[in-house]
This record gives sequence, structure tokens and C-alpha cells, in this order.
Amino acid sequence: MCQNCLVKTIHSVHSHFGWDNSLTPAAHVAPGATLEFKCLDSANGFFTPRSTVADVLKVPFEQINPVTGPIYIEGAEPGDVVKVTLDSFKPSGFGWTANIPGFGLLADQFKAPALALWHYDKDTLAPAAFSDFAKVPLKPFAGTIGLAPAMAGRHSVVPPRRVGGNLDIRDLAAGTTLYLPVEVAGGLLSIGDTHAAQGDGEVGGTAIESAMDVVVKLDLIKAMPLATPRFSTPGPVTRHLDSAGYEAFTGIGPDLMQAARQALSQTIDWLCREHQMPAEQAYMLCSVCGDLRISEIVDAPNWVVSFYFPNVVFA
Repeated sequence: MCQNCLVKTIHSVHSHFGWDNSLTPAAHVAPGATLEFKCLDSANGFFTPRSTVADVLKVPFEQINPVTGPIYIEGAEPGDVVKVTLDSFKPSGFGWTANIPGFGLLADQFKAPALALWHYDKDTLAPAAFSDFAKVPLKPFAGTIGLAPAMAGRHSVVPPRRVGGNLDIRDLAAGTTLYLPVEVAGGLLSIGDTHAAQGDGEVGGTAIESAMDVVVKLDLIKAMPLATPRFSTPGPVTRHLDSAGYEAFTGIGPDLMQAARQALSQTIDWLCREHQMPAEQAYMLCSVCGDLRISEIVDAPNWVVSFYFPNVVFA
């Protein structure tokens, strides 16, 4: 945690289920403030260590993706940028991953619910066991960090926006600095949807969804044009997965979405064949540790998407 900083705690009682610039701020802070956000998981604590796969169909979707906040940053005005320095994460030690029917890159292929419950060491963050199949290296981060949009009314937290929100970028981890464009007075920052691990793409629709506390430092940059969020990382971003190499599968064609689906499908087939995994388990494992990458997008009419699966999970 930030040393020699006066930290203000924003408790999870100050959570909301949509972006709305008329919400009463949970706190007003000056630029330079350090805050600790108590964040709920994306199902608002619905899943517990006693949950079963039957509970996946009972998730109250009106309470999906709660975010803690909002925070009013003094002096923030449209045209400014809020600089969010992600200081540290304190995970809870429990998480879940699910296949939710109708959600995910291969929703048409995986129509039945599935659920994996995770129990990990919240202090050492040692790789977490995925049933008897694998151990996944952890990298805590916040899936949702954003400001309130200028448009009036309540807007879903699920889709990302130019002011941030549900970005699901796994590199928004400790040490990263995120820059968000301001659309309303005070900015109105909220954070939630914390993950213990996720692959690039979050292909199954969920990561290791896990409640945790997030410490951030907030600064303000005046009159800085920024069309969409940008971020700076403090160093390498895949060190936790790189040590044993990857198995990579490609999708090729004129449609990037279809190519991504093809690359993922081939990875799942390989996991089922080589590691004797049920398909729905392979799909969830891909979501928490495999990476989708655009490998080529200039040689018309076909593009190449690759899915990188890290061998370290089987080491």
C-alpha cells in the first residue's frame, strides 16, 4: 500500500449498478488524494463457497457489475483528464468463473451453465488450482474503472465507454497509470468488477471474479484532449504466464470476430484432446488465462487472430 499517504476508505455500501451523473458522490476529494475502494465482485456477492452450478441460472442480473463510488474530484471539468495511479490490490481469497448461457464469445456453442469456484492464498497469490486440471498464475486487477458519462439518465455498466468503465484490461494492475477523459463536473469516478486473473479477451465472459480492496491515487490534468482511455504500465505485462511458453492456435478469414471464434474453438478442441478436459471446463480455463491477439490485419482480404494458451498452467 502507498507509504506515507493519507488513505480515505470508500466502503462497498457506496456501490451502484449503473453510470448516472446525477448520483450523489460518496466523497469529494482534492487532486492528489489516495483512496481505498472496497469492491464487490461482479455478481454482487451472489456466489459463495457453497454455490452450485444450479445457481448460475439464478443470478439477479439487475445487480450485475456493482461499482463503488462515485468520487467527485474537485476542479475536474469536461475536457480534463483524471489520472488514476493503481497502487495496490488486496484480494479476498475467493472467486468464481461461470459459463452464463447467452454470454461469451462461443455462446452459441456453450448453452449450458457451468461454474468453477476458486480458493486462493490472498497473501502469497500462489497459482490457484482449477479443479484437478491446472494451476493458474494470478494477477489482480480492476475490470471496471470509469467516470460518469455526460448523457443524462442511468446507463448499463456492462459495455465499456469513452470515459472508461468495463474495460476488462488485465494490465490495469498494481503500478499501472490510467488516464480517463472527463465529461461531467467532478468526473465521478467509480471502481469495481475486480478479478484475480483473466486472459486477454475474457473469451468466456467471466474471469476469476473476486471481491477485493483497491488503493488508487487520483490526480487531475487540466485541458488535456483525450478521445478514449489510455494507460501506462510499469514494466512487462505477461511475466506471470511466459515462463513455459505457449500453445497458439490461429483463426484466418475476412471477419475478425469469426477468426477469433475459430482460434478459440481450436484451442478448446486441443485442451479436450490432449488434457482430457470437458469442453465447458476448457472454455472457462481459456477465459481466465488465454490471450486473444490480432496477429495480422494488413494482408487483405484475410486477417489472422491467434489464441495463446500458456503452458505454465500445466507445469
